[in-house]
Amino acid sequence: MSLADAKRITPGPKPAWLKVPIPAGETVARLQKTLRERGLHTVCEEARCPNMGECWDSGTATFMVLGDTCTRGCRFCAVKTHAHGNPVDTDEPRKVAEAVIAMNLKYVVLTMVNRDDLPDGGASHVAATIQAIKQQNNAMLVEALVGDFLGNYDQVATVLAGAPDVFAHNIETVLRLTPRVRDHRCSYVRSLALLKHAKELRQGIVTKSSLMLGLGESEREVEQALDDLREHHVDVVTFGQYLRPSLLHLPVKEHVTPARFAALQQRAQKKGFLYVASGPLVRSSYKAAEFYIAGMLQQRRALAAANANNSVASTTDNP
Repeated sequence: MSLADAKRITPGPKPAWLKVPIPAGETVARLQKTLRERGLHTVCEEARCPNMGECWDSGTATFMVLGDTCTRGCRFCAVKTHAHGNPVDTDEPRKVAEAVIAMNLKYVVLTMVNRDDLPDGGASHVAATIQAIKQQNNAMLVEALVGDFLGNYDQVATVLAGAPDVFAHNIETVLRLTPRVRDHRCSYVRSLALLKHAKELRQGIVTKSSLMLGLGESEREVEQALDDLREHHVDVVTFGQYLRPSLLHLPVKEHVTPARFAALQQRAQKKGFLYVASGPLVRSSYKAAEFYIAGMLQQRRALAAANANNSVASTTDNP
C-alpha cells in the first residue's frame, strides 16, 4: 500500500486506535514509588506517554534529568517551561543509577530538558549520569536523548565522552513546520547537523531521531525528512501520532491511520534505516525500537569480545 492510498481521518473524536487505558497496576505503582523516593522524573510521566505501563513492565524507562522545567517553549510539549530551570541536583546521577538497578531495567533512555541557562547546556551532567549507570552495571545499555545545545559541538563531545550506546536527538517535525511547532531557538538544519556530527565524533555509535505526524505535514515533506535523516547518517527513526497535551498547545490537524503508519514504515525501511518504528502510539522512546537496538548492540559486543579472544589466542599460539 502506498502512502497516497492510505485513508486519512480528519480530527474529531479520538479514534479507537488511540484509546488506551491509563497506566496503572502493581508495577507502575512500585516504580513510581521508587522514583518519588529519589525525587526523580521520567519523561514517561511528564510527557503523559500512553505506553508507560507497557514499557515499564518490559524493562525500559526514560529518565528526564536536569529537572522538570525546560528553558524552551515548544508548542507540542507538556513539559513545564521557564527562562531558568531548576537548580542542578549534583547527586542526581547516583540517584538515577540506583533507580535503574531498583527498577531492574535492561535499557535506559536518558533524556533532558533544554538548559540554555547552563554554561554547558547540561552536557556534563548527562555524561555523569551515563557513567554512574555504567558503574553500577557496565552491561546496561544507555541511550542519550539530548537537546541541540544550540549547535555547540563541544557539548555533543561531552555527552559522547560519557559513553552512551545510542545518541538520539529528535527533529520532531518537517522543515516547513519547524518554526511553528518547535521553540524559535530550534533549527531543523541544526538538528540534522548535530546527529551527523555525533556519528563523525564516535564511529559506530547508533544515531536515532523521531517525528510526530498529524501536525499538517504533507507526504512529500515526510519523504524529504526521511531523505534528510539518511543523508545525515541517522540509523533509527520512529514515527508517532501527535496528541495535544492541552488546549494551550497546537491542535491536531489529522488523526493518521494505522494503515498509513504501516505504509510509512515500509517506505522508510527501503531507504536503508537499520530500524523503523511507526504507529499511532509510538514515541521517540519506544520499547520495540529499544529491543531491536539492544539486540543489535549485544551482538556487536559479543562479536568484539570474540575477536578480542581470538586475538589473544593467536598471540599465545605464536609468541
